[in-house]
Amino acid sequence: MIKEKANTTLTFEDFKVEVLNDYKTAMISRECSLLGRREVLTGKAKFGIFGDGKEVPQLAMAKFFKNGDFRSGYYRDQTFMMAIGELTVEQFFAGLYGSTSIEKDPMSAGRQMGGHFATHSLNEDGSWKNLTQQKNSSADISPTAGQMPRLLGLAQASKVYRQVDGIKNKENFTVNGNEVAWGTIGNASTSEGLFFETINAAGVLQVPMLISVWDDEYGISVHAKHQTTKENISEILKGYQRDENAKGYEILRVKGWDYTDLITTYEKASSIAREQHVPVLVHVNELTQPQGHSTSGSHERYKDGERLAWEREFDCIRQMRLWMIAINIASAQELNEIDADAKKQVLEGKKAAWAAFINPIVAEQKELISLIEKLAPASTNKEAILNLVSQLKGTKDPLKKELLITARKSLRLLLNENGQAELAQWITEYIKKTQPNFSSHLHSQSDLNVYSVAEVLPTYNENSQDDADGRMILRDNFDAIFTKYPEALIFGEDSGNIGDVNQGLEGMQEKYGELRVADVGIREATIIGQGIGMAMRGLRPIAEIQYLDYLLYAIQIMSDDLATLQYRTLGKQKAPLIIRTRGHRLEGIWHSGSPMGMIINAIRGIHVLVPRNMMKAAGFYNTLLECDEPALVIECLNGYRLKEKTPTNYGEFKTPIGVVETIKEGKDITLVSYGSTLRLVEQAARELQEVGIDCEVIDLQSLLPFDIKQDLVKSVMKTNRLLVIDEDVPGGASAYIMQQIVEQQDAYKYLDSKPQTLAAKAHRPSYGTDGDYFSKPSTEDIYEKVYEMMNEANPAKFPKLY
Repeated sequence: MIKEKANTTLTFEDFKVEVLNDYKTAMISRECSLLGRREVLTGKAKFGIFGDGKEVPQLAMAKFFKNGDFRSGYYRDQTFMMAIGELTVEQFFAGLYGSTSIEKDPMSAGRQMGGHFATHSLNEDGSWKNLTQQKNSSADISPTAGQMPRLLGLAQASKVYRQVDGIKNKENFTVNGNEVAWGTIGNASTSEGLFFETINAAGVLQVPMLISVWDDEYGISVHAKHQTTKENISEILKGYQRDENAKGYEILRVKGWDYTDLITTYEKASSIAREQHVPVLVHVNELTQPQGHSTSGSHERYKDGERLAWEREFDCIRQMRLWMIAINIASAQELNEIDADAKKQVLEGKKAAWAAFINPIVAEQKELISLIEKLAPASTNKEAILNLVSQLKGTKDPLKKELLITARKSLRLLLNENGQAELAQWITEYIKKTQPNFSSHLHSQSDLNVYSVAEVLPTYNENSQDDADGRMILRDNFDAIFTKYPEALIFGEDSGNIGDVNQGLEGMQEKYGELRVADVGIREATIIGQGIGMAMRGLRPIAEIQYLDYLLYAIQIMSDDLATLQYRTLGKQKAPLIIRTRGHRLEGIWHSGSPMGMIINAIRGIHVLVPRNMMKAAGFYNTLLECDEPALVIECLNGYRLKEKTPTNYGEFKTPIGVVETIKEGKDITLVSYGSTLRLVEQAARELQEVGIDCEVIDLQSLLPFDIKQDLVKSVMKTNRLLVIDEDVPGGASAYIMQQIVEQQDAYKYLDSKPQTLAAKAHRPSYGTDGDYFSKPSTEDIYEKVYEMMNEANPAKFPKLY
């Protein structure tokens, strides 16, 4: 374990002790990799991906990783995590086995594969720990280069903390912005667009980011010649190298087997990043991967004999060993003793981890067998039940799945017999106890979740007749937000100088500065990444994606990283990022899409809010800033110039999340919609009223969460008819809404006719006013669909139109 030292001057004895400790850590890590692979191949673990071959550079990196720093890494960084004292042998194997105990596997409680690391940023109640007093690792994800956008935000937080005054509880997150964000990535993954997008953005922003590229020449079986121009990532990034005329990167190269040069290189790199806030790229080449990519296959299939021989010769631990012997730090015999001790320590740790994992399941296995054997003799299906029990008894290392399979199959055989109730109770209680281990913490379970904030209505001056454009409501509310929350900041394309494309931020940059109201480049994925990283360090960022259609560039980061963060850390990390965008009903193919079905199904774990006007949108921002959960707010593109009444309590009024609003009461049919389309629904309802059809119109306001008070089914109980109107493609968001109402809320019980949806056409909306009319539901479409449904109910009163 690397500990920070007040005095960095070492005697030779001190140096020797530190080197030997490093060597032992490297050997422990290597033995974990070797034994971990065997555990997978023998079936005790499902899959393994290990850090063998990367041990020595990670030891060097760990020496300069300080309290308060953050890692955003690659799934081969086990040696680094061991070196900073955040991963033990037992924890390594607990993760490999998939232990659902957060104490045994503090990385993810079995929710991620081994090799995916995290530290705990939160206390048990969901409040922040003091992150400056610990070494921090943001929770890893598998998608290659997916860790890069978040890294940008982790680094930018240091810049914000160094330059912005007045931030509350700043001392929990920073020491004068001196923290470095350390990224790691494999050489093949540098081919991903996310890597290049992050590299460019960090160079522009000049943030303390230090990226290590672990280069072993391969991406699974594909050689670097098929991956990277010139087969050399640092060579092709030369244009980013800073000089006396322009800011940029410091780019350093070092061989991954050279212990002393690695230490020198990382000392220089960390000093530049920490003190100067200059991004640094360290290209660590001539690395090896002794066991190949993962347990899914052997690297002997794609590496020739010459390469394999070179890898054996230049294995970083072997080279470190030869160096230690050459300069008399240790003899071969002393190192052999360390090797033997490391093997013993890993073997004992593995055994302890396996016992902790399997023994509780074996106890449950015995309990179930005892129960079923007690019930079986009285059953008419005794032999079949005992056969199931026999199979379970023969399972040496049972899984919880196998217990439930046996129990549930036995229950079928006990149907209508005396033992049915007792076994059914065991199954019900077992699932109730076990399911949360796999399904909890999709959202915050702290007292700061979105349901903790009560609605606060806008207030108005008495007898005030003042109306303002919707964009002015937003602008003045953002003004109140930035005054109230010094830790709040917003950034996006055209968000700064011109105050966003619809002037909702007019004058804000001039008032609050370029760091808090910022323009950024056209790079949606890293806009979201900036927000994730800064939110993980205690800031309250609002990341603006200019148009809803452009969210597709960022959906992978939102889905794989932000949406899963609370879940994959069992609530030990959070990123309460607010994503602001605008969409719906603009007249053009690329700015008027509404891919809501894709969004709500891809980002479970992020709230999706769809306000019908800017007052409601502003209220959502006010609510979210009192919560600790991420959300996407979609403003109506055609609502910025619509007049709204001017409130007096900017920054204070709050729109409740997950609560629908009845816009118009009615008795004949329930019409459900949201956003811009709702205004068309309201107009159609007025026209239908003229012919005697009384519509109840309900604004969903949020899609995730959905109608937590179940007001929609109450409406259907009254009207007995349901039409969902949506501008997504057929079967998109409308299908989700219908499923929630009819299935989840059991509204089918109260329907007198088929529930229906009215969606847009299957294609993208065509250009122009006519394009909109013929692509998306119009007032006339809504009118005629409702009229058709009423014609079915009462053809005499409502004769066919066509």
